[in-house]
Parts: sequence; C-alpha cells; structure tokens
Amino acid sequence: MSRFFFNDRKQLVNDAIEGILISAPHGNLVKLDIDPAIRVVARGDWDKSRVAVISGGGSGHEPAHAGFVGKGMLTAAVCGDLFASPSVDAVLNAIVAVTGDRGCLLIVKNYTGDRLNFGLAAEKAKRYGLKVEMVIVADDIALPDNKQPRGIAGTALVHKIAGDAAERGKSLNEVRDIARQACDNLWSLGVAMQTCNLPGSDDEEGRIKKGHVELGLGIHGEPGASVVDTQNSRRIIETLVKPLMEQAGKGRFAVLINNLGGVSALEMALLTKELAHSALKEQIAYLIGPAPLVSSLDMKGFSLSLLKLNDAFEKALTESVETLGWQKPVAFSPVKTLPHTAIHDSVEFTPSENAQVAAGVRAVTQTLLDLENRLNALDAKVGDGDTGSTFAQGARDIAQRLEKKQLPLNDLPKLLLLVGERLATVMGGSSGVLMSIFFTAAGQKLQDGKPLADALLGGLAQMKHYGGADLGDRTLIDALQPALEALQKGDLKAAAKAAQAGADATAKMEKAGAGRSSYVNKENLDGVTDPGAVAVAEVFNAMIEAKR
Repeated sequence: MSRFFFNDRKQLVNDAIEGILISAPHGNLVKLDIDPAIRVVARGDWDKSRVAVISGGGSGHEPAHAGFVGKGMLTAAVCGDLFASPSVDAVLNAIVAVTGDRGCLLIVKNYTGDRLNFGLAAEKAKRYGLKVEMVIVADDIALPDNKQPRGIAGTALVHKIAGDAAERGKSLNEVRDIARQACDNLWSLGVAMQTCNLPGSDDEEGRIKKGHVELGLGIHGEPGASVVDTQNSRRIIETLVKPLMEQAGKGRFAVLINNLGGVSALEMALLTKELAHSALKEQIAYLIGPAPLVSSLDMKGFSLSLLKLNDAFEKALTESVETLGWQKPVAFSPVKTLPHTAIHDSVEFTPSENAQVAAGVRAVTQTLLDLENRLNALDAKVGDGDTGSTFAQGARDIAQRLEKKQLPLNDLPKLLLLVGERLATVMGGSSGVLMSIFFTAAGQKLQDGKPLADALLGGLAQMKHYGGADLGDRTLIDALQPALEALQKGDLKAAAKAAQAGADATAKMEKAGAGRSSYVNKENLDGVTDPGAVAVAEVFNAMIEAKR
C-alpha cells in the first residue's frame, strides 16, 4: 500500500490547494474560479499597479510555489499535477488575470515541460497586448557538463529578489534584470538517502542502498550524479560544500538549507551545525532555513543553495513579506553562550553514629534485599518483573554505606536527603526517582522543623504530585499513605497494620491507575498484590522488629 494520506487521487492537488488557502496566515490568497483543471493561486490584495511576478510548476514541492504568493514575493502561482507542468491554458489564465500595464515576469525552473508551457503561454499573452518576460532558473550544479542544469531550491531566492523589486515599483526590465542577475549568482546541490513516495504507488525498497546517499538527485526523484557510501552528516556537508565553493568562488553568501520533505527537524538542525563549522563558514552572511522551501514530497534529503550577495540582493532578501512559506534570513554568527557555574547537587554531611537509627536502617535494607525474588515474582505477573531488583539496588547501596560508617545517622534530615540522593543514582527508572523525591522532600521538611511523621507525609505528597498516582491506583501509595497517617498519631504498630491492610487491598483492585500494571487487564491483576505495596508493608513490620 502507498505511504501517502489522500482521499481521491484525482482531486489530491485541488484538495491540497484548498488547505493552503485556508491556512494562509495573512488571509491574502485566492484561487481563480475558472476550471478545476486550472489551478492558479493569486494575491487577493493585488491591484495590477506594479509588475506581476508569476511562477509555478508541478505540485509536490510545497511550499513552492503557492506558499510564496503574497506581498513582497509572487503575485500568482500556477500549480500543475504532481511533478507535472501546468498546462499552457492555466499559465495563460494566470498571466491575464494578474497582469496590468506594467507587465509580467515569469520565473521558471529549467525543466522542458515548464519552459515550453510557460513560454507558449507568454507568447499567447503578448497577443492580448500584455508585456511578458521570462527568466529561467538553472541553479543545480550536480551535472557540471549538462548544458541544461535543472532549477531546484535556489528558485525560491529568485522569487524573493524579483518579488521585492516588483513591490518597490521597478519596471519590468529592471525586475527581469535583477532576477537574471540572481540566477547568475546562484548555485545549488542536493543529496538524499531515500527518494520520495508517490500517492497510490506500492512501497519499495528504493534504489538507494542503506548506508549510502545519492548526490545530485532531482526534485522529482531523478537519479543523481553519483552515490556516496556514507550517511555521516559532517562528511555529507563537506561533499556538498566543496563543489559549491569551487563554482561560487569567494564572496559573502546567503545559504539556503532546504529540507526536501522527509528529514526530521533534529537532523536539519544537526546539518546546520555541520555547515556552520564547514569550510564555508567564513563566507556565510545569512542562513535561510533549515526549512522546506522547495520540497520533493517526503524525500529523505536536503539541498544547499548559495547566493553570492551584493547590496541589492541583501536588501531584497531581508525585507519582510506576507507569505505562507518564506523563511526570514538569519544573520550568521557564532553560537552565543552564557557563563554559568556548574551546580553539583550533592548532600554535604558528616558521618555520625546512632545505634537506634542504625538498627532501623539495617532492618529496612535487609528486608528489601530478602524480598528481591518475591517482589520480582509478583511484578512479573503485573509488570516487567524488576521491582524486587530495583528496590534491592537501592537497599544494597545504603547497607554498604551503613557498614562503612558513611551515613549521618545522628542527623535524620541529612540522612533522608542522602538516601534520596543515592536512590536517584542507583535505583534507576521511575521507581528510583519517585523514592528519591519522597526522601528528599521529607528531609527538607525535617530541616524546616517538621515532626518526622509530618515530614514523611510531606514527602509522600510531593511523590504523588510529580508521579501522578494516588490512593486506589494500585501502587505502594495504597500501603504507604495509611501507614504514615497512622504513624502521625504516634503508633508504629498501627502504622504497620495499616500498611499491611493497604497492601492486601491491592489484590482486589481491578484496575491500576499508574505504573506498568496500568496496561494490564483486570484478569491478570486479580488476586495479585502490588509488589511496591508489599515492600512498604514488610518494611514497617521490619521496623517494629528492630525496636524490640
């Protein structure tokens, strides 16, 4: 099946144009209401008082060309079917609709169909007494011996420069001449690792081998000039930059980083970084993109276009426009940094002795170590089978520190803070972070003078806040909260009893509201006690034993 969203293949382009018109941010685009086969997008605010600038070609290159219609760029765009030139009638109707006494400039990419159809339409328009000139963009340097280089992404830069000249009220000859000058100072080269998918076509492996890229393939998926056996971003940028610099020579450049449609934003940012560190870096004045300006449906590739700047080009490129697709140039400069002293968030403490606290810590850690297999077995029924090992990792670390006398046993706030710090480091996963939040928040509240039970309840509140679970969600909270509420009344035995009752209740809960067991159906949960709640209940029982 085709990897392409569409409803009716015959109406695909018309439907897409409607979507473009609806989403135009300036509300300034209209479609000529002539014939469904004639697809012309034009400025709704156009009054024919200046030179009209028209471009177009096959669809599938969005935002080109309709995305560049608007104040400061194109007056109209003529849209053909996918990768197919618009008809002579479509181009002629566009010319007649938007051209006044000042005349019209056609900007055409160097493909035979576009040249012929736009050219014939221009000749026909002259019979209506209209002044029409045509500029052909041939910026692709992939095939240096080709007498007819293709027009690719650099075309958007010609749109911008010609459109600006027309907006300023320049004559037709002046607009034509600056557009031609832009073409003479423009070089582009593209690369891709996958060609594009067409609507209705079957998925294929594609002609480009995995681990390779094709250099210089066309924007309609035409084969490139060569194959390069790498997908390394730095090497690919170097492969593009070298021939571009050889063609363009020295100067100040605006560089368009064009996404051919299927490259992720992350990758485009990475490629931009590589460009900023390439051999071209000292000559880059402006970056345009990274963004799709002349795409090729979902082609997994990108292109670079170099425009050698002069004062007129620079002014034209940086003027604001009212279009859907143009990207404002960014003055190129090194990455800005903000000096900052690194924060090393570690608990500072002095080891100390307290026999009663040591007994409690020893009892809790040993209990969790002994429970490892039992908790894993419970978790295997409702989760991923690692709860016991996760708790044991944390317990083992604290037990080792206890034996080495590396705990502040006589400073309970610092002890809880240290436990929180260590659990976040050694337990891993969400359990480690949740328990770290619990102990860290409790330790901070102890430092603020709260009683132990109140501090622990405060830690629980923060764990619930960040973790999203609550009573009844079939987690350790179902045992921990009732236990701490009982402890707040000063009764450890009541706390242990409440913890056990809470743990037992989880076996009857039909739905888990948090954690991995929330993805398990009720039949698998039935009769299985939550392993975290079991751990809490056993810890409270161990603390009672330690006090005897």
